[in-house]
Amino acid sequence: MQLAHVTRPDAFLDSRDFARVARAIHYIDENFRAQPRLATIASAARLSEFHFNRLFRRWAGVTPRQYLAYVTANAARGALAGSASVLDAAYTLGLSGPGRLHDLLVTLDALTPGEVKARGRGVRMSYGFSNTPFGTALLANTSRGLSHLAFVEPGAEAVALDELTGLWPKAQRQRDDAAAAELTRCIWADADAANGVSARPLRLAVRGTNFQIRVWRALLKLGSAGPTTYATLARAAGVAGGARAVGNAVGANPVAWLIPCHNVLRQDGALGGYRWGAERKRAMLTWSSLRGQAASQGRSRVTGTAAAAATTAGHPT
Repeated sequence: MQLAHVTRPDAFLDSRDFARVARAIHYIDENFRAQPRLATIASAARLSEFHFNRLFRRWAGVTPRQYLAYVTANAARGALAGSASVLDAAYTLGLSGPGRLHDLLVTLDALTPGEVKARGRGVRMSYGFSNTPFGTALLANTSRGLSHLAFVEPGAEAVALDELTGLWPKAQRQRDDAAAAELTRCIWADADAANGVSARPLRLAVRGTNFQIRVWRALLKLGSAGPTTYATLARAAGVAGGARAVGNAVGANPVAWLIPCHNVLRQDGALGGYRWGAERKRAMLTWSSLRGQAASQGRSRVTGTAAAAATTAGHPT
């Protein structure tokens, strides 16, 4: 399937619009064999056909019908394995693209025991809410780096702030939604290939046990290349056979997306759990997959154009 060019890489959504997109993705995943009409999919998303089609295309870079064809084509190529759903199996078989982490240089620093004991004393922290491709998020940044990125459901902003305060009770916190929005653009907006603009490197400064830090560092290496499994991650972290403990460390990840816990699947290809909801995990994998496909097609078109130009130059008419 030829994927359309992603014309709005900064198409960030609030939590309500993201929930509609997530419902549609789930509906297509579960019902692609029936080849539902656009009106049926839009109804599942609780929107009119016109508004749903526009919202989905803005977020995914393709229309709902194109995405349905994409899922159907994967199934036709034998992507299904066992009882796993078509999307889960496709991710396991490596059909999804690596997403933004391939373009970002992300380094992870652990807080020292002294810094953890100080509970944020002397730390200046800028925090704010911002829309992302996967709904509203709360981001918190310090001079050491990004320390917190959590998704927030509608009406749960106060709870999210209480959690942040509990983690950094003595930090000097200042709300700055504009700075949070700028961080969001740095994380999720695609590099402007036409202008040669590359993504800025990002540093993470997180608190965790030695074991958690080891798992998160292994996850940065494995998950940045695409989906992996808990068992594979356990081996990479040096605790083969410790998939359950690794799963607990994955669930404690304080920085969503950048420490890519959404890329960890069960051994049978099923999505497994996710701290910020299975529907969001499914949508993250879908978003990365579509952009990976579009990027590959873009590179192929560029390579083909360059080869054609070279051939023409070598054989003037």
